[in-house]
Amino acid sequence: MKSPTKPQKQTQKLVKHKITGDNLFKIFATIIAASALIILIITGYTLLKGSIPAIQNFGLNFFFGQQWNPVEGREIYGILPYILGTLVTSGIALLIGVPLSLGIAIFLVEMAPRSLRVPVSYIVELLAAVPSVIYGLWGIFVLRGWMVTYVETPLSKYLGWIPIFSGTPQGLDIFAAGVILAIMIIPTIASLSKEVLTAVPNSIREGAYSIGATKWEVIKRWVLSYGKSGIFAAVILGLGRAVGETMAVTMLIGNATGPSAMPHSLFQSGQTMASLIANGFMEATTGSLKLSTYLGVGLTLLIMSLIINVGAHLIMTRVFKVKGGAIE
Repeated sequence: MKSPTKPQKQTQKLVKHKITGDNLFKIFATIIAASALIILIITGYTLLKGSIPAIQNFGLNFFFGQQWNPVEGREIYGILPYILGTLVTSGIALLIGVPLSLGIAIFLVEMAPRSLRVPVSYIVELLAAVPSVIYGLWGIFVLRGWMVTYVETPLSKYLGWIPIFSGTPQGLDIFAAGVILAIMIIPTIASLSKEVLTAVPNSIREGAYSIGATKWEVIKRWVLSYGKSGIFAAVILGLGRAVGETMAVTMLIGNATGPSAMPHSLFQSGQTMASLIANGFMEATTGSLKLSTYLGVGLTLLIMSLIINVGAHLIMTRVFKVKGGAIE
């Protein structure tokens, strides 16, 4: 039997080296991908372990109760007002932010001249990098006065007979917090939606124009329909930021506690789960029931975020029927 020649030995050596390199890269990529799941599991375990005393002490009242009494020896904690506050402010943010974001994306992709499209796109993307505390300061010194004078007072005057518009406008309330959240999620949703609309093939637009469709019909029936799954994903990312936002909301929502934080009106003070943690976590001592309560709030917020993301994925796969990146 002939021994391998020198070129054959070199080829075998290169193949062996390539296989080894591919295996190492595969292992490294798998570890990196698994790290996200590991971090999520560790975070969830830490919150669950720390919140067990509060959940055992109060049972279901922890999630459905409204009382918040931190006095030692008479402690009662119920987080329902803060769960509802989180949902209401996030809902307001979506109602205001999504139409504006889509309008910005459609204008930049379909209507704006290139000389205007590029600088406006940069500005929108830069807004996403502004720290939330800056939005909060701007909200206190600028947005609050504008909201009270031009929005909340007229709504209270003419629609005050509707429960959600009842109360005295003050500018530090659920409505103001929802508006600042809307402003904060607009850059995220607008930027991602712009990229989705840009990726729509020009052949679709040309085909629609060739059969006599107007620009509005092309955008409505073809462009938005083609990119609806990507736009929906952008909205969910914006919702994720709104649910977990802390500083700007803390500075504008009024930070009420107990039954007074139940969101009966948009013009009353309230709190979200994130603002509740930001306001009181540092005051809780190690091993105390109060600390366990804040960890329970964090666990609830984590579960809510997971439900939103999993629900969004199910909607995208079943309603939009996304398979392999395409829409049926």
